[in-house]
Amino acid sequence: MEIFVVTAPGLESIAAGEAKALSARGSQEPGGVSFSGDLRLLYLANLHLRTPSRVIVRLGRFHASTFYELERRAKKIPWQNFLPANATVDLRVTCHKSRLYHSDAVAERVLSAMSVGSGDIRVTAAGSEADDDPEGGPIKADANAQLFVVRIVNDECEISADSSGALLHRRGYRQEVAKAPLRETLAAAMILASGWRVSDMLLDPMCGSGTIPIEAAMIARRIAPGLRRDFQFMRWPSFDAGLWKELVTRSESEIRNSEATIRAADRDAGAIAAATRNAERAGVSSDIEFETQPLSASLDAITDNDHGWILTNPPYGIRVGETGDLRNLYARLGSVSKESGGWRVGVLTDEPRLARHAGVPLRSRFETRNGGIPVSFMASEKAGNGATSRSDSA
Repeated sequence: MEIFVVTAPGLESIAAGEAKALSARGSQEPGGVSFSGDLRLLYLANLHLRTPSRVIVRLGRFHASTFYELERRAKKIPWQNFLPANATVDLRVTCHKSRLYHSDAVAERVLSAMSVGSGDIRVTAAGSEADDDPEGGPIKADANAQLFVVRIVNDECEISADSSGALLHRRGYRQEVAKAPLRETLAAAMILASGWRVSDMLLDPMCGSGTIPIEAAMIARRIAPGLRRDFQFMRWPSFDAGLWKELVTRSESEIRNSEATIRAADRDAGAIAAATRNAERAGVSSDIEFETQPLSASLDAITDNDHGWILTNPPYGIRVGETGDLRNLYARLGSVSKESGGWRVGVLTDEPRLARHAGVPLRSRFETRNGGIPVSFMASEKAGNGATSRSDSA
């Protein structure tokens, strides 16, 4: 089958690297990565990939400039493989530069084609949560509904089935959030793009609900992000329960004790309490040192003998802070890197120009959106004063 992992814009190359680790030869496309694979690879993608938002299967691609042509071609798709009896269906339809431009009419024809030989189908209303879904699509009204994505561009129609269900950033552990929460997939992207390794310490001095340190701890322990949740493909008639159990068992056996030193701090005691409980749900509470302390205190704890990464999501001026205050924050982060000699800095910012105030070279590793806000992940190329950290020499 043709598999497509959907990512937020800007995270395609990171997802491609993850797919390669699963032995999938992926091709980057705007908004994700495509590759061919079987059920095993589809299950592995949902279970192990940390940065994509969902995994879809492309069912058909054909020319359709009339409704008759659309319905005739759509009837040839093996819908029954993705629909249990009396299935509930959600459709997301987009039309661009095509003769078939009315999305509701397209949805009606596709549903008509789907009903042929597929049993009873009832349709639920779909809401919209564009900031949560990088494709700008609906969050299903029925958690068990099967989502199909229909795209018509220049009279070429592509139909796909969602295999994930709830978006993949919903790992299940983050049931409590602080101000300006960071999606798990984006936190994982920051960690992977930085080049952090478990031999280097990691500090998030503004950890909020703990997403960055928790994702780092899961990476260090090789905990698959999808290990504690279910997926839409489990409701397909083709679901291979034996194969899935085998993959889950193998993933559990690959979990190891962490050798990483991960620290998380925040001046808000309530945020630290929530982060600690989130870490407990993720199974990594013993792998993270949580402290209730202001930024200056957490940075002062860094000594010249330490080396590692400061990875954090500082307040955005348009959300929870003021730009003037943020200049001093960036300057403080940069001074730690220069003074300690062995530390690098990585920040997710909505204003890349603020990175100049860090006083150390920061390069954009990727650009994407967080909560609907355009952001850039700016990170050090080398440790301060040209010092070499273990992640350089490895």
